[in-house]
Amino acid sequence: MRRVNVSQANEQDMRIADFWEQRYLPFVQTNMKASTVRGYLQIWNQHLKQHFADMTLQSYRTHVGSSFLLSLTKTQGRRTLNHIRSLASGIFTHAINEGRLESNPWHDVRILGKVKPPKGTEHYTLEEVENIISALVDHVDAQLVVALSFFVGLRPSEIAAVRWEDFDSNAVNIRRACVRGVVGTCKTLESVATLPLIDQVILPLQLWRQKCGNPTEGWVFESRNGTPADLHNMIARVIRPTLEAAGLEWKSLYAGRRGAGTLLIDLTNGNYAAAQELLRHKHMSTTLQFYKRQTESALSNGMKALQAAANGNKQLTNGGEL
Repeated sequence: MRRVNVSQANEQDMRIADFWEQRYLPFVQTNMKASTVRGYLQIWNQHLKQHFADMTLQSYRTHVGSSFLLSLTKTQGRRTLNHIRSLASGIFTHAINEGRLESNPWHDVRILGKVKPPKGTEHYTLEEVENIISALVDHVDAQLVVALSFFVGLRPSEIAAVRWEDFDSNAVNIRRACVRGVVGTCKTLESVATLPLIDQVILPLQLWRQKCGNPTEGWVFESRNGTPADLHNMIARVIRPTLEAAGLEWKSLYAGRRGAGTLLIDLTNGNYAAAQELLRHKHMSTTLQFYKRQTESALSNGMKALQAAANGNKQLTNGGEL
């Protein structure tokens, strides 16, 4: 029988909060994307920090995690709960790999109750985006940001990181991303791509280039420090106030990206592959699950097409050709 060295085990134990601060967070900051680090910090500060409090790695038990998630079911959706569970499990997995634990108490943590259904994600229609761009007539840089979101389907991090040299006469080359001022690689390998531009993007691009003195290189949206501008500031200081004054609703830049996917699917008669290529998802399931939003005309148009097909078959039958 293997003898357990109690004193050695105790030496390896530490407060979970200290392990996060001293061991796991530095590991994440070194090895993961800035967007991932930001998400982890948000989950830790909003949920896990208070929960773990003064508990230690070796004293934590599975039922404590299950009870914790159950307590959140009235206020948090399933996606958030899954993110919390994933981060907590990752912390303990890292501790195991450092020799501080033998098993992960979060491995068998379950949500022992009903979870409120997730809120539907918002998207813009073509008419809404056209109204927004018209309202931003005195802010051509903001017009370009919205146009890149809706008409090219770029992520906010990709918009922030775009450079003048990334643009050709009728295309933009997506090569990097910027999250909260940290420039890095794109979200996935599939995100690196060359995307075509249409007139609704080319026009504000040309106007903004002229206003900037016709540069050929550098950040398209540049801060006073010569770094990529924080789009959150533009939204808060320019876009939101301008739209509120015009009586228009601001949803988010991601609502523009979702709208791009939805509109492209509708305009191509359900060609999801076109939307996947524009949005650069690795898996078609992502396009289907998160970016296809039902439009008011989708069902009625589909039923009309079904009726037309059925009537066509009926005519063939009556004509004796079948």
